[in-house]
Amino acid sequence: MVVYNPQAVLKDGEPGPWGPPVEISYTKRDVLLYAVGIGIRDLRFVYEGDRNFAVFPTFPIRWGAAGLVMDEAALPSSPGPLTIDAERYLEVLRPLPLEGKVAVRSRLVSVHPRGRGNAFLEIESEVSDAGGTPYVRMVTGVFRRGVEKLGDIEAFEGAGTPRSVRIRPPERVPDVEISVSIPDNQAHVYRLSGDYNPLHIDPAAARFGGFDAPILHGLCTLGHSAQMLVGALCAGDPSRFSKFKVRFSSPVLPGDRLTVRAWRDGSSRVLFDARVAERTVLSDAFIELA
Repeated sequence: MVVYNPQAVLKDGEPGPWGPPVEISYTKRDVLLYAVGIGIRDLRFVYEGDRNFAVFPTFPIRWGAAGLVMDEAALPSSPGPLTIDAERYLEVLRPLPLEGKVAVRSRLVSVHPRGRGNAFLEIESEVSDAGGTPYVRMVTGVFRRGVEKLGDIEAFEGAGTPRSVRIRPPERVPDVEISVSIPDNQAHVYRLSGDYNPLHIDPAAARFGGFDAPILHGLCTLGHSAQMLVGALCAGDPSRFSKFKVRFSSPVLPGDRLTVRAWRDGSSRVLFDARVAERTVLSDAFIELA
């Protein structure tokens, strides 16, 4: 059994140090491929010749944790199929250019036990231009469910201040409800944006990770939900997108029908969840519109 010692990294509840910035280059082709990978059909995101062509706001979510530096003696790494997305938060401060270079830096915020043999890590990231002006702030929450095999993490004491919060939607009829069928090859397309975890394409890797078949990327489910909400709530206008937060409750399979239900919560915040039939797949979620 593997013993975590996050107190060696996170002392007195403070976040760990920022890692050195990592330079990331992207092109319009990357922007287009991401948009197609999350099921967008709106031409302003999938056609570079559209007069309103823009980067869809959740595009940088893929860079969460880039440049993170951790003490592996205190927090051992684990194979990709045993590491899965748990939560994501994204705040857009200004829109990304259509292509170019950004700098991403990250730091560890908290590490806590979640269930038997699981570790929950939270990582804060910031995306900036070359001059240090921030575009996006993010928090990435991931489950490490083993170092070599499922459930081989020994009980440990958590460290750091969790950023995770519970958000309950109201018990009334949703103000907005949208459904879409996920194509059976959607994971094949989405992975080309850079998430090559074999959990999402290789049946053997999926079984190693504890699933009967390859599952859709959590970030693909996030992207589908975000683009559905932006389309329904603000006619697809990306400038209205301000903040977005979800918890991944259950995996989506390619071919599933995804339903997003949303409730207005004041003038700018909208609470939502996402379901496949009666099974909740995204919970504790909101989108905030500018």
